[in-house]
Amino acid sequence: MTEEEALVVFQGKGIRRIWHEREWHFSIVDIVAALTESPTPRQYWGKVKDREFTGLELSPIWVQLKLEAQDGRMRLTDCANTKSLFRIIQSIPSKKAEPFKQWLAQVGYERVEEIQNPELAQKRMKELYRAKGYSDDWIEKRVRGIAIRDELTEEWQNRDVNNPKEYAILTAEISKATFGLTPSEYRRLKGLKKENLRDHMDDLELIFSMLGERVTTEITRNKNSQGYDECEDAAQEGGQVAGNARKDAESKIGRSIVSEDNFLQEPEKKTKKLSKKKK
Repeated sequence: MTEEEALVVFQGKGIRRIWHEREWHFSIVDIVAALTESPTPRQYWGKVKDREFTGLELSPIWVQLKLEAQDGRMRLTDCANTKSLFRIIQSIPSKKAEPFKQWLAQVGYERVEEIQNPELAQKRMKELYRAKGYSDDWIEKRVRGIAIRDELTEEWQNRDVNNPKEYAILTAEISKATFGLTPSEYRRLKGLKKENLRDHMDDLELIFSMLGERVTTEITRNKNSQGYDECEDAAQEGGQVAGNARKDAESKIGRSIVSEDNFLQEPEKKTKKLSKKKK
């Protein structure tokens, strides 16, 4: 899931969400923070649970799902779907409750629209990137890269690789063979923290990312790889193909494709980096 898919914003507040059992589930703690502006939203939600929902202990209207926490780790978090959230919000006294309900209904409605017509999802995604200042040419590559990535993860899933941690390790194998860096190392090189790495890649970085993942998909299919170990071998081979192509391209164009620059970096940051390089 991309950063844009995993996070939505209500009046400047980030609300984490996850697609679970064919519908969006939202972080209740994030919603409490948005509605109440409490400095301790987790404790606030705990008191609401004790006061309003003690009778639902054996059959709660929320579930615990893993979401990315502020420290970057995946942690179990109380989450609820749209229907349950309306009930929970009734128990939270706030002037923001009504506009939040309208916002929540709109988010849910848009997702239903996107399921029925996937082209709408792509259109909204393109509008989001365009608003951030990306060119149409870059956006087309980014959207294509997402499709290639989805195809690869679906292939892994069909071959008994279902653990998100295993997905992350396989992705790191492809990246290491392609660029000589794992995604976390690449992120540090670019000075990123929680930002999506590929949103800060330039055209060539995106192209070689796509190449590594697309070739991995083909190798996985051709070898009929099964299970994590065989898929790992395919990931390493796919990354090596992209890595060799990258090195060949670098020798021809005379520079490294792996860059510490961010595609949408502020001009003053780029100026500082250039001045450091000159020194």
